[in-house]
Amino acid sequence: MNAKEAVKSAKKYVSEMLAEEGIVNLGLEEIERDDAKKMWNITLGFSRPWNTTGPLSAIAGGAAAQRTYRTIRIRETDGHVVSMTRREPLD
Repeated sequence: MNAKEAVKSAKKYVSEMLAEEGIVNLGLEEIERDDAKKMWNITLGFSRPWNTTGPLSAIAGGAAAQRTYRTIRIRETDGHVVSMTRREPLD
């Protein structure tokens, strides 16, 4: 499994697991390969409907939607998702 395949798999996994939450703006944040454990660590960011601002707030210069981050660990040998963990923002 290469990096591109790992990212695609991670996005699919998050989309399916959180489908009922209506996540939007799903995007890649970080990619890390753990050579020793043969794992991909893929961090994705997204927004949820309850974290977005309304259209009037956006026009008035309100804050952007809050992003949530998850790190998906994928076994390189077979593409199995091992875990999905919360990743706190650095800022």
